[in-house]
Amino acid sequence: MSIDLSGDIILVTGAAGGIGAPIVRSLAEYGATLAIHYNQKEVGAKNLAVEVGNESRSFQADLSKPKNGVTLFQNVLGVYGRIDTLVNNSGVYLRSPNEMSIDDWLTSWERTIAINLTAAGVLCREAVNYFKKHKGGRIINIASRAAFRGDYEDYFAYAASKGGMVALSRTIARTYGKYNIKSFVVAPGFVRTPIVDEYIKKYGDEAIMKELALTELTKPEDVAPTVVFLASGLMDHATGCSIDINAGSYVR
Repeated sequence: MSIDLSGDIILVTGAAGGIGAPIVRSLAEYGATLAIHYNQKEVGAKNLAVEVGNESRSFQADLSKPKNGVTLFQNVLGVYGRIDTLVNNSGVYLRSPNEMSIDDWLTSWERTIAINLTAAGVLCREAVNYFKKHKGGRIINIASRAAFRGDYEDYFAYAASKGGMVALSRTIARTYGKYNIKSFVVAPGFVRTPIVDEYIKKYGDEAIMKELALTELTKPEDVAPTVVFLASGLMDHATGCSIDINAGSYVR
């Protein structure tokens, strides 16, 4: 079995760090050209584009304003002329204790939902409308185990956003398969990223490690191969599926 993504144009959001950068590197290793989305990490995104080559480029968009997803998608089309796969990876993990004032709580809720779900929905809308006219394509949404097992008490919005992303993905898979559009979910647990490092600083490393069946925390590089496999077309008949990558901390 071989994977060759040469000639594929793949848009990855939140691609300048965290889980996104290893996804970009892995896709490029198999020949893909990457549209590397970033919001604030301009230098990191541009350096990553140079590193992976394949005529990859960086694209800026603030997805806390979800309509910017339309501009992002169209900008990528303007440069490359097509998009073959969309990887919705952008996300935030904001702590929102119920003891916060309702105004602060809503600010955190609305930002989380805007970036994690609404912007992803906008980009899926753009992708579906484009793929319907161009013989199909693939959407890979990076959700979370929180969509299935729930999250911790201070993270209502995160769990809700990722649950919505799963429902969105399944709806696309069920209703647009006739247009050769495939949709998948990758659902990590805790992954060693700056977001999780902040959680560890507050609650301690043991709070995470005691949940795992494995003896080490998942790394971003552990998530990337699954995205490559889904983008390759070898998993197309699993459209609508969710793949868990959580070191055995939640088994469905």
